Amino acid sequence: MANILVVDDYSVTQRVITFILQRSGHQIMTASNGQEALTLLAHTVVDLAIVDMAMPVMDGLTLLKLLRADPLYKDIPIVMLTASGDDQHRLEATKVGADAFLTKPASSQELTETVNGLLANRVV
Repeated sequence: MANILVVDDYSVTQRVITFILQRSGHQIMTASNGQEALTLLAHTVVDLAIVDMAMPVMDGLTLLKLLRADPLYKDIPIVMLTASGDDQHRLEATKVGADAFLTKPASSQELTETVNGLLANRVV
């Protein structure tokens, strides 16, 4: 169905998201930080990205800002993840251009519905 990039420094989160979304037929690629994600994006077409807010090397908000500023990537739907339910994180990510925001641990239903909804609304 779709090529999805999961960017999270916690390997357990990567594996859980991969498992859930592969059941829906999606192809999943993973990166441990924003810098790794940019390297992958330079060589791969991605239909959607799921990005953790807090990561080493380059955090999710910095990655989001860079993607939204780049004409090649500005239209990729981006779901931001955080372990904190803090409204400030949600507001900040939304201002920068996040399409959706999930608090960890998101249920498999919530994750799948969010991803499928964004993919269905994507302008190609």
